[in-house]
Amino acid sequence: MVGGDFRPQGQPPSLEEALAKVMDQWRGFRGGPVKIVIGALVVLILLWSVWFTVQPEETGIVQRFGKVVRTAGPGLHFKLPIGIETVRTVPTARVLKEEFGFRTTAAAPGRRTQYTGNQAYKAESLMLTGDLNVIDVQWIIQYRIEDPIRFLFYVRDTPKTIRDMTEAVMRRVVGNRLGSDVLTVGRVEVSSEAKAEIQKILTEYETGVRLVTVELQDVTPPDTVKPAFNEVNEARQDRERTINQAQEQANKEIPKARGVAAQSISQAEGYAIERVNRANGEANRFNAILGEYTQAPEVTRRRLYLESVAGFLAEMKGLYIVDSEQKALVPWLPLEPGAKPMVEGGKP
Repeated sequence: MVGGDFRPQGQPPSLEEALAKVMDQWRGFRGGPVKIVIGALVVLILLWSVWFTVQPEETGIVQRFGKVVRTAGPGLHFKLPIGIETVRTVPTARVLKEEFGFRTTAAAPGRRTQYTGNQAYKAESLMLTGDLNVIDVQWIIQYRIEDPIRFLFYVRDTPKTIRDMTEAVMRRVVGNRLGSDVLTVGRVEVSSEAKAEIQKILTEYETGVRLVTVELQDVTPPDTVKPAFNEVNEARQDRERTINQAQEQANKEIPKARGVAAQSISQAEGYAIERVNRANGEANRFNAILGEYTQAPEVTRRRLYLESVAGFLAEMKGLYIVDSEQKALVPWLPLEPGAKPMVEGGKP
């Protein structure tokens, strides 16, 4: 019997009876609503604190009462609740960057990144070179975290340690060089040397960091001496240009002069050889003629005479004999090819 009503044995209670029973039990529970809410909150907190998410570029370090017990890769993971186990994430798959002498302004999507440099960063960018000149060096380093446990626990405040270490090494490297070298041709060497030394120190300190690059962004003289430096730089460029032009002219003229000298020497040697050979030939010819002349003087003398006349007449076009009693020139001996001898009166 419920509420004065009778129902048959084994028949289930109606909906009204069930609700009335629940309400009676709720009224009988002392402080019921508050305790239920508190219990529900405790359950939600426990459920919320037993899982965590690691992003794709991160590695999770799980600590149990401060002691590292395991690492977790990207994805959803579970841990002990209520602070028994805590998680710290480290961006191990992302290249991190530290800037010196300037700062990068976050750009909106679709816009170029902008760089800002002001007097607040001069303390870390102004450096003294080996020739006691002051220059303004702006550079960046990029690194990756290879061992997240060492990065978090082997060195206190690892990012600040990396910045201090990098600045100290860069000042030493720049201080061992001339200012003109750092400003012009020595920038790559400065970057390479600084990277090697920084990586060596990071390895010795067991920071778990590997350098990717060290790059000089901008190297300029201080603003107060920029005009004077520009004049000096222009003068140096003019000097280099004049030297290069002179070297170019020298490279052009010296081989040319050497070629002309070699040609003159070769011609002189050839002329000397020709003269000697000709003199030897003439001497041999004279000796041969002298031998023949000794054996037959008259014949040799006549032959020499005829040879001389033949050689002389070979260069002439005509021969004219002038008689003192003749009033006109009479061709006597035609020497031209195909010509016929003429007699007095011009008839053949």
